[in-house]
Amino acid sequence: MRVLIGGGSGFVGRELTRLLRNKGHEVTVISRQPGPGKITWGELESTGLPPCEGAVNLAGENLMNPLRWWNENYKKDLFSSRIDTTKALAQAIAASPSPPQSWVLVSGVACYKPSLAAEYTEDSEWTPFDLLSKLVKEWEASALLPENVAKTTKQVVIRPGAVLGRDGGAMKQMLLPFWLGLGGTLGSGSQPFPWIHVSDLAGIIAHALESPAGPPSPSQQVFNGVAPALNTNYEFTKELGRALRRPTIFPVPGFVMNTLLGSERAVVLTQGQKVIPKRTQEAGFQYNYPDLTSALKEIVGS
Repeated sequence: MRVLIGGGSGFVGRELTRLLRNKGHEVTVISRQPGPGKITWGELESTGLPPCEGAVNLAGENLMNPLRWWNENYKKDLFSSRIDTTKALAQAIAASPSPPQSWVLVSGVACYKPSLAAEYTEDSEWTPFDLLSKLVKEWEASALLPENVAKTTKQVVIRPGAVLGRDGGAMKQMLLPFWLGLGGTLGSGSQPFPWIHVSDLAGIIAHALESPAGPPSPSQQVFNGVAPALNTNYEFTKELGRALRRPTIFPVPGFVMNTLLGSERAVVLTQGQKVIPKRTQEAGFQYNYPDLTSALKEIVGS
C-alpha cells in the first residue's frame, strides 16, 4: 500500500512511518522541506495528490511547545497549521482522478468536556465549550470529503489522548523534572489522564488504513486513540516516579500551570476526561501497551 502522511516528520509521524515501512508499505511524507521520500505542501497544491491508497494528516503546531508564549499569534498558528493542511489534503483527495481508499485525520480528545464522572465513547454527543474543543470541531469539519468522493474513500478520525513515547510528545518535557526528583501531580491530581503509547497510536492509524472499507458513508468513522486503562494524573505521576525510582513530592498548583502555559492551554493538564476506546477495541485493535506500567517501562527502559 502507498501511504501519504502530512506531518510525517513529527513525533507520531516518525513512529507511523517506521511501522508502515516495516509492514512493507511505501510511505511519502508531506513536509515543509523537500527531500527523498517527501513532497512539500506547495507541491501537493500545485501538482495534486500523488498516487496512494491511504492518506493521513498529523500536521499541526505543537500545543505544548515550551518555546511559544500563549498569545493570539500562537492560537492562530494552532488553528491554521491544522485546518489549512487538513483542507489542502481533503481538496487534493477530492480532486484526484483515483482517490485513496482511506483518509485518516488524527485530532484529539479536547472535544470531550472535562469531568470527573462522565465517560466518553466515540458515540458521545458533544458541542464546543472552549478554545480547544472549537479547534477540534473546525479541524474535523475541514477533513470532510464531498459526498461523491466519500462513496469510494473511507473517512476516519482518530482522537488521541496524551501521546507517550521516548523521543517526543508529553514525556519529553516531563522526564527532566522527574529525573531531578521534582516531579509531582498537576493541579489536584484527581483529574482523569487519557493517554496512549505512541506505538499504539501508530498501530491504530495503520489498522484504520488496512481495514476493509465496508459500506460507503458520508460521515467520518471516529476512534478514540486512548489506552483502555482509565488513569488519573495522580496515578500517572506515581507510576512514572516508580519507573524512574524518583520521589514525586512536588505538586504543581493549578494557578502555576495557568501562569506558565496560559489557562486555555493548561486545561489539557489540569483537567481531563474519562475516554473509552470502545470502537477501537470493537474493531479488533490489539494494544501493545494497554496499561501505564507496561507503557512507562518501555519508555524509561527500566
